Amino acid sequence: MNELICNTTTTSVALDRNFWDERWKTNDTGWDLHSISPPLQSYFDQMTCKNKSILIPGCGNAYEAEYLLQQGFKNITIIDISPTLTQSLLQKFSDYAGKELTVICGDFFKHSGQYDFIIEQTFFCALEPIRRTEYIEKMKSLLKKDGILAGLLFNIEFKQNPPFGGSLVEYEELFSTSFTIQKMEITKLSISPRLGTEIFFEVKN
Repeated sequence: MNELICNTTTTSVALDRNFWDERWKTNDTGWDLHSISPPLQSYFDQMTCKNKSILIPGCGNAYEAEYLLQQGFKNITIIDISPTLTQSLLQKFSDYAGKELTVICGDFFKHSGQYDFIIEQTFFCALEPIRRTEYIEKMKSLLKKDGILAGLLFNIEFKQNPPFGGSLVEYEELFSTSFTIQKMEITKLSISPRLGTEIFFEVKN
């Protein structure tokens, strides 16, 4: 039986375990696409080395991890702060957990490791903007030399939070402090309700 690694210490209101766990218990997950995001699927389809270490923080239902596993990737770690969710993921991925896939219940900012790729999908937008510099610093520490952080950011401000939005100019300024920006542009591959409001980015450590 796979053991769930769980570390729930956190100091952030929006990252409070109880806040997010309640959202999963009540299925209050309006951000859930119920499938992999098309821009990320397109990105994964261009990745050829399937032994690279990949981290997906704030993984949610982990559709991205599911797709990667289906494509034969062998070294994936997913982390989320909700015990309800991560227990469900252990069942969902029982054929992979402990082998090709590591499932961690815990605070991303307490996580340690070194990865070739980190995938961003609705984790950044779940953090209060005051933590964005901390996010950049943590991502940099988790990436190997020449490692890649890639994914999606919202190019829109929201009236109710979370999620927290932002702009292309803001993100360029933020990420360029610690990474080399390879790509940062509004994607044309978003699902129709999000068309024009998502930025695909790829930055190098």
